[in-house]
Amino acid sequence: MGSLRLAVKGALCSAALLSEACGGGVPLLYPARAMPAGDVRVSAGASGAVAVGSLASAVSAASTEAGHDSSVPGPPGTDPTYAKGALVLAAVAPGVAPYVGARVGIGAGFEGGVAYTGRAAHVDVRRSFDWDDTSLSIGLGLEMPIYGDPDTNTLPQVDLRAVHGYGADVPVIVGWQSAARLYMVWAGVRGGWDHVDIGSLSSDPSVKTVTSLSADRFYGGGVVGMAAGFRHVHGALELDVAYQSIRGTFDATNVTVQGLSIAPAAALWVTF
Repeated sequence: MGSLRLAVKGALCSAALLSEACGGGVPLLYPARAMPAGDVRVSAGASGAVAVGSLASAVSAASTEAGHDSSVPGPPGTDPTYAKGALVLAAVAPGVAPYVGARVGIGAGFEGGVAYTGRAAHVDVRRSFDWDDTSLSIGLGLEMPIYGDPDTNTLPQVDLRAVHGYGADVPVIVGWQSAARLYMVWAGVRGGWDHVDIGSLSSDPSVKTVTSLSADRFYGGGVVGMAAGFRHVHGALELDVAYQSIRGTFDATNVTVQGLSIAPAAALWVTF
């Protein structure tokens, strides 16, 4: 099998909810059944992450502070409200982003894949267990949050250009496909953890020295998806809903913020 190259040009990300960050989690966007050995699927589309409830409120409160007082976040260790908003932006990354991915059947029910969104790269391997048209898939993924869009800075002293980190996730999904693979549906659970950091960011002497951010995010929730098409081409839709718990430090302030996020995604698959 010949080598496969995927090139992705930078995309202009639009705002989602309260953030302008080029964000979005890395969706699964695959059915429960692994592909046969040697089959390759490439996909392209868009993914998103929407903070709701208390996560959205944390960003809104921090944004309100920034709009009313140019000196925020103030002296180190004095502003937990601002720190919570900063952690949500860095760890959840509300926003929309391009999505590209490639998967290959390894054999013996195993499949591997790589994916990229505007804020993270992801590599995974999984095993599916198949019974007629029904399958159970268990996977392990490794994720690397990476630098965000250089033109975004949604809160003073929180520059997503310098986000970096690492993490892991475990998805377990069940699914069904029609005999000719015209239709596929899947649902399951997904849990994971990641760690993100932001270091000193600004080289402009007129800008206040940016303090560091460090956060750990634990999440768990459900995923549902479907795909429809014919032969080698399918369109796929997926929705993740997860409960997030983010603990960390910003500007010498230790905080914890928790709440729900919603992550929709859509892509076009081509299998060969």
